[in-house]
Amino acid sequence: MIQPLDWMSAREAAEALDVKPATLYAYVSRGMLHSEPSPTGRAKRYRREDVERLVARKGSRTGAAAAIHGALHWGAPLIETGVSTIDARGPIYRGRAAVQLAATDTSFESVARWLWTGAETPADEEPFLAETDLAVLSSALRAALPRSAPSIDVLSTAVPLLAARAREQLAGTDDSRIAAAGRLVRELAAVHGSVSSPERVLHATAAPTVASSFAAAIGRIDPPSVTAVNRALVLSADHELNASTFAARVAASTGADLHASVGAALATLSGPLHGGACDRIAALVDEAGAPERAVAMLSARRRRGDPVPGFEHRLYPNGDPRTPILLASAEELAPDDRRVRTVFALTQAVDRSGAGHATFDTGLVALAAALEQDDDAPTPGGLALALFAVGRTAGWIAHALEQTRDGRLIRPRARYVPGSGQ
Repeated sequence: MIQPLDWMSAREAAEALDVKPATLYAYVSRGMLHSEPSPTGRAKRYRREDVERLVARKGSRTGAAAAIHGALHWGAPLIETGVSTIDARGPIYRGRAAVQLAATDTSFESVARWLWTGAETPADEEPFLAETDLAVLSSALRAALPRSAPSIDVLSTAVPLLAARAREQLAGTDDSRIAAAGRLVRELAAVHGSVSSPERVLHATAAPTVASSFAAAIGRIDPPSVTAVNRALVLSADHELNASTFAARVAASTGADLHASVGAALATLSGPLHGGACDRIAALVDEAGAPERAVAMLSARRRRGDPVPGFEHRLYPNGDPRTPILLASAEELAPDDRRVRTVFALTQAVDRSGAGHATFDTGLVALAAALEQDDDAPTPGGLALALFAVGRTAGWIAHALEQTRDGRLIRPRARYVPGSGQ
């Protein structure tokens, strides 16, 4: 049986701690571990948080070489944070489940402020407003990038240009940095499609919320589309310490400002092993071509030994809780769209085979296909990644603010292995 994410079996706990099972009982008797009977039988299960704390403690006493090696490869926690964690419910934002926030249509602005401050948003709080002349910025982006440039390149190019206009706020108090953060998120939502659809930047800037601004940038101003975008942004907002978030924290630990930290995160997201998942899933949908070809295409891939992207996440062995909301939104917006129906056919075929469950990226691609209904919009893979990036900017900023308040430099050590990597 697969243990819930916050529990470990005796075998898993013993392997993580590199001890015999009898030692686990000793740890329990000394109050160092919490255990309880497994719901499926007499075997004990152990709280993952306690095990990981002991792993980290043992590493600090033994030079940390083994612990650090494991920590950098899906092992023990590296950084203490109050921003978010992950359990069987999906990402938890300062104690609140992201799935519940999205299902109740909590505004993305409220979620972002909650991540940044841990405080409730006043009912009369002004939305995030763009104070930059985005028409000028859009013109600069079009001059620098080809019309076919993916949204991730647009966002990465926009951030340093926006930073040049926000130096005073970024060097001020925590309150002024948070105000600048709100403007940055709003501006990125408005300009992500400025190279392919420059005429929509003005409408996106005038839209009342981040979600409506993002939607207007691709020509979707209908309420159902805006609601779907808001849900996707909320679900994307944070996912604990993934690669791009770690990059943002490393940059912030040096004293770099919020825009520089977001720039570091976007650069990391551009890598094929991180943000590239959306393009691979979109390519899989195109390879199938139609829902009735999904099973045959998957069978052909298995015969060749080719991977099937978008249907496994090691943190969610029973399926990512965020994905169903995105799939439902896609079906509501475009139930007859060929690509949306192909995603559903692929998901059902993989589920029946027992080979995995649709990931969050697959849900984003389905929603992007439902939203992208004209030639000027980005491709589904590119639009899905833009949705992810704008939403995740809230989390990157939250972690950068927390790291700045901590005031310590993140400086891991390397383990020297002669001849390695040659």
